[in-house]
Amino acid sequence: MKKNTTHKNVSPWLWIPTLYFASGLPYHAITSISDIMYKDMGISNTDIAIYTSMLLIPWTIKPLWSPFVEMISTRRKWTLYSQIILAVCFAIVALAVPSASFLPLTLCAFIAGAFVSSTHDIALDGFYILSLPQEKQSFFSGIRNTFYRIATVFSSGALVLLAGRLASHTGNKSIAWSATFITTAIIMAILFIYHRSTMPHPKQDIPRETKSISEVFANFGDIIISYFQKPGIWQTILFLLLFRFPEAQLGKIGKLFLMDSAQAGGLALTLDEIGYVNGVLGIFGLITGGILGGICISRNGLKYWLWPMVIAISVPDIVYVYMSMYLPDSMTIISSCIFIEQLGYGFGFTAYTLYMIYFAQGKYPTAHFAISTAFMSLGMMLPGMISGKIQEWMGYENFFIWVMICTIVTFAVSALIKIDTQFGKK
Repeated sequence: MKKNTTHKNVSPWLWIPTLYFASGLPYHAITSISDIMYKDMGISNTDIAIYTSMLLIPWTIKPLWSPFVEMISTRRKWTLYSQIILAVCFAIVALAVPSASFLPLTLCAFIAGAFVSSTHDIALDGFYILSLPQEKQSFFSGIRNTFYRIATVFSSGALVLLAGRLASHTGNKSIAWSATFITTAIIMAILFIYHRSTMPHPKQDIPRETKSISEVFANFGDIIISYFQKPGIWQTILFLLLFRFPEAQLGKIGKLFLMDSAQAGGLALTLDEIGYVNGVLGIFGLITGGILGGICISRNGLKYWLWPMVIAISVPDIVYVYMSMYLPDSMTIISSCIFIEQLGYGFGFTAYTLYMIYFAQGKYPTAHFAISTAFMSLGMMLPGMISGKIQEWMGYENFFIWVMICTIVTFAVSALIKIDTQFGKK
């Protein structure tokens, strides 16, 4: 096939949707499906919370090697080869699941995949900017976010449903999860083959010229220093780290609560039910909330909607207190609770993402946004690591009451930040 030498030769519709699906699928397979698999395989909540939270480290520190992605080779090659390496990582997970040492082996494969996936995100975002003129970047921003979320539904919904059906059919959980991750590996390999043909070759996609490594570090140092010289930096860091302090704990333990036995205080849902409730209805609520949040902010601005969004991301967590107290067996009630919580989360999280964009304005908007996302990942990782131990100490009911108490932190850090009244308005 003849190579395209400019972005004008290939319709963005042929590669943007599938590229951002390829970005979302490994992230959620590594950070979300791993929780469910380990719980299904009998790993304790404390160990799951610690091990799977550590998988966020690559996304937390990815700004450290992003300059080298720009220096070495092209963004197109980084994006493509990351996809095929991710296919290999998931294949290794699939081979490791049936082994006696499945926990350390799968964790190693997941960690390797996390580093590759975070590198894929760095390269892809750069490729997106280089391949499209500014007006098309704005137009396709909604498209790329939609397909990233479709990947979330597919991974948390379809893949978990697949594992559940296979486990029911074969009676063997190891075979079911092995087949699920082989399927994930095959999908990533197919996406790699497809993107080799459809991704354009923008003229601007060349390694950045630098005189020396010292120049790279000097530029990187200027990015870091200028970030920490921004007005209100310490209030912003507290906001980035602690805004999702309750959600970082709830998100890690909520899925385990849905799966745990009634004797342990859980709802004892099957994998099929988890895939439907958490991966389909929950994600639909999340997407709906995000869309509504974007519409509201475009009309009145971020400052106007900040406090309604803080309330929306905090108060609905109380549905878990209700479920842990009464242990409903009605799927309608459980589904409604999950939908309400995720709807509020999607609506409230809009304020968080828009504030990161607001704070990144200035000399290095892309790099400063990446640093903010690193603080975001750190704010999810650290509370997530201790959440399992807290839950096993308190029990589910008291743990979810603790989460509600933690929402005070969200309100406190939201009061610290300053926002221009006009930011976010259409």
